[in-house]
Amino acid sequence: MGIKGWKEDDRPREKCLTNGVSSLSDSELLAILIGSGTKNLSAVELGRAILKKANYRLSDLGRMGCKELCTINGIGDAKAITIIAALELGRRRKIDDINKDESFISSRQAADVFIPLLADLSHEEFWVMFVNHSNKCISKKRVSSGGIHQTAVDPKLIFKEALQNLATGIILCHNHPSGNTKPSDLDISLTRNIQQGAETLDIRILDHIIVSGGEYFSFSDNNIL
Repeated sequence: MGIKGWKEDDRPREKCLTNGVSSLSDSELLAILIGSGTKNLSAVELGRAILKKANYRLSDLGRMGCKELCTINGIGDAKAITIIAALELGRRRKIDDINKDESFISSRQAADVFIPLLADLSHEEFWVMFVNHSNKCISKKRVSSGGIHQTAVDPKLIFKEALQNLATGIILCHNHPSGNTKPSDLDISLTRNIQQGAETLDIRILDHIIVSGGEYFSFSDNNIL
């Protein structure tokens, strides 16, 4: 039975209008996105099938690509792209919530910026936040994107961007898709190389954050910097 044949209180769109979007379950939200089900499944049932494929975790759903979503019976390119686009909007909304007047004085503040950017990626990326003398964010930039286990980073590109932004401090961040936030020997060596170059330019390295899922590791908190 399709959505139109349900009791009105069970229809996701009507339920959203009556009770607000927060009243909807994850499967109902997915039903609104995909719009229709199949011959044998309602849109909500198809939403449940999508969640089952993602182990009932939105974080796992955020890591699924178009090809993987399309392995679900009833999901084609159009529906898969709609889901991916909605999740990306959610990530960007979190990024836009950054308070430009906020001074970054803790690892938690920095992690809250980078986790939405990196938590769901299946490959490594390396980002840098550039801050002024008050530790307020000037800009942030992805400086490298690589494979599953590592990504090559050229410190010269970081320093060039820092000088162009007149930054007096930088916060480094990259992700570990493996789920382990512990820094590797290469991570530590790279951080020290960047730190040495930054000292020459009178630029402070405030922290290096490693993100994995919703967890993070701070070099500063663990006295590695």
